[in-house]
Amino acid sequence: MKALAIDSAGTRLTVAAKNDDAVVSSLYDIGIKQSETLLPAIDAVVSKAGLRIDELDYTALCRGPGSFTGLRLAFAALKAIEQASNAPIYGIPTLEVYAYPYRALPFPVVSVIDAKKNKFYAAVYEAGSETLSAGDYEIETVLGFLKDTEEALCTGPDAKRFAEAARQNGIGTKLYALDFSTLTTDSLFALAEAKIEKGEKPLADFDGPVYIRASEAEVKRKAAEL
Repeated sequence: MKALAIDSAGTRLTVAAKNDDAVVSSLYDIGIKQSETLLPAIDAVVSKAGLRIDELDYTALCRGPGSFTGLRLAFAALKAIEQASNAPIYGIPTLEVYAYPYRALPFPVVSVIDAKKNKFYAAVYEAGSETLSAGDYEIETVLGFLKDTEEALCTGPDAKRFAEAARQNGIGTKLYALDFSTLTTDSLFALAEAKIEKGEKPLADFDGPVYIRASEAEVKRKAAEL
């Protein structure tokens, strides 16, 4: 299949084009400069893969959680491509993308992103299935879920930060924290094509990023309802 994938959920921007079995990937560790890099990066990988935009069978992106601006940039870029080429967009939960390479491990995989305010966006996967749903958690909540687990792998851009915070909280589980060096677009291609094979629908025109964390207005509204 011919496809384009973008992970702009964090400070690292990964863009890849797939031309059947050939994949061209680029990774940019550029912080907040994604807006000036994304479109040239798309042009570069598509060209190097020997593709044209109108040849794409589908596109894929990390749907969230993640950076508000980064997620919106990827959505805007791929929706523009969809308008030009009719290539459907498949949105994959960010934490699932980060856990996917380790789905065969015989113990839980904790996928995390630092959500600030002493919280983490986190989900736990075991044998490829989500056992703790993605949420905006205080670390104690995730550790409580792991309390009967002897060992677990921690992945994602803030895996080491999470593992260190867990140790400071006196966790009994042995956590292996990985350097975040995998090309996440490989997981995006695999997960999107699994959806296609199952006949799952791509994102609709009105679908957008999933942020998980409630806005300040939502928090105030819920507090007023109590």
